[in-house]
Amino acid sequence: MTAVLQAASVRGDRPLEDFLSEYRKVSRAFYDSSLTDAELARWRARQLTTVLHHVTDRSPFYRCHLAGVDIDRVTPEDLTALPFTTKEDLRREMYDVLSGPVGEASIYYETNGTTGTATPCPRGPKDIATSNAAVEESWRRLFRTHFGDRMPVVGLMGPSELYAFGDVFTAVTASLGACHVKIWPESPRVGFQKALRLIEELGVEVVVCAPALCLSLAKAALHHGYDLARLPVKLFLVLGEICTSQFAANVSTVWPQAVVRPALYGSQEALCIATGADTGRLHLSAPNYLPEVIDPDTGRVLGDTGEGELVLTMLVDGIKPLIRYRTGDLVRITPAPRDAPLPGPVVEVVGRVADRIALGHARLYPAQLESAVLEGVRGCLGYQVVVDHAPGGGDEITVRMDLLSRVADPDATAGAVAGRLRALTGARVRVAVDTDLDPVTHTGSFVSWKAARVRDLRSAPDRAVEAARQVAHRYAITT
Repeated sequence: MTAVLQAASVRGDRPLEDFLSEYRKVSRAFYDSSLTDAELARWRARQLTTVLHHVTDRSPFYRCHLAGVDIDRVTPEDLTALPFTTKEDLRREMYDVLSGPVGEASIYYETNGTTGTATPCPRGPKDIATSNAAVEESWRRLFRTHFGDRMPVVGLMGPSELYAFGDVFTAVTASLGACHVKIWPESPRVGFQKALRLIEELGVEVVVCAPALCLSLAKAALHHGYDLARLPVKLFLVLGEICTSQFAANVSTVWPQAVVRPALYGSQEALCIATGADTGRLHLSAPNYLPEVIDPDTGRVLGDTGEGELVLTMLVDGIKPLIRYRTGDLVRITPAPRDAPLPGPVVEVVGRVADRIALGHARLYPAQLESAVLEGVRGCLGYQVVVDHAPGGGDEITVRMDLLSRVADPDATAGAVAGRLRALTGARVRVAVDTDLDPVTHTGSFVSWKAARVRDLRSAPDRAVEAARQVAHRYAITT
């Protein structure tokens, strides 16, 4: 590997096939654990310099943004000479962030624009090949664990227009030799009834979707008369929002034959950041990124492990590499365990910085709140946390839960949930069992976890909440 890593220019002008040939060797060595720490460090150092030259040569925004920085002196160990790139930068600069005209890309995507201006996120051949490689390796191992030598039929339940979901997973399933079917229930051409019919008729064993859709699909199946134990789904691969271990365990009590595993963690802007293992952990695509963890309030760098806001520097000189990009995501990064089924540091996503919520005497991350609600819970088809001012001062929390009475003990569940939240927050808590939840709870990743799961009556709704409410009717499921 050392000879390979020393072979190329740092100017980013290698022919595409030369780059991809070299990248495949690095990727294969990374995933079969033959890439040494020193070789990975050399690859990252050279790619960092390559990308910095690439963006300052080709991106009008970065040419100005990095003006005055001696980019040849910047190292992966110390990126602090480089300024952060923020979402506000991307919205203000738009196409000027790109390292080349859109016509050089293979396909054009953009962010959904639910809480701000939609920003362009085109992808070129390098971006697609290097990002998809991590997903393909993750899925190959997951499928081997659950299905042995055969390939399952995969149901893709996500948007495709202007969004990478459909194209990424179409390419990955094709590369693995698996059949896929695009059956997003929220599409007007599909709907829940047709999606369920196709799952049954085609023997769909793997469903790729947002976590909230695992429960929405179950609720729709029960409404249309299906026996969840007889449907063929065995594996949910989830993405797009937080998915705690408590949420995953609850889904397995609703779908008796199925387990939940993370598909990937990523974004339109930053591509595939980490991929899922059968342990339920996400592992960083280390050849493609330099991660930093910072204090979300001060911007102080905490290192490349620990807990805080994730900052990424992308190491592939594609159409839109981002430098020290503040993702707005709160993460916990730890070294991979010795026996981990995937290499790369473990990335635990605990929520969005903007989704932290003050409840009683606590300030909770989304993952903390969801874990407290769902710890040990069985048969929950959905939940919503409603917060209001309590009479006499303080906060009053009402947790509304849709529970399958044949699986859950409603009284015992309500008592346990209320007790955990009282201990965590010091607030007044009550739990209401309700089969007719607010449809906004099913919007999930369309806007944000908080907009879907928390209704805060202590203040006026923000833009995210208003955006979720505007589309909530599309997610309603008849009880």
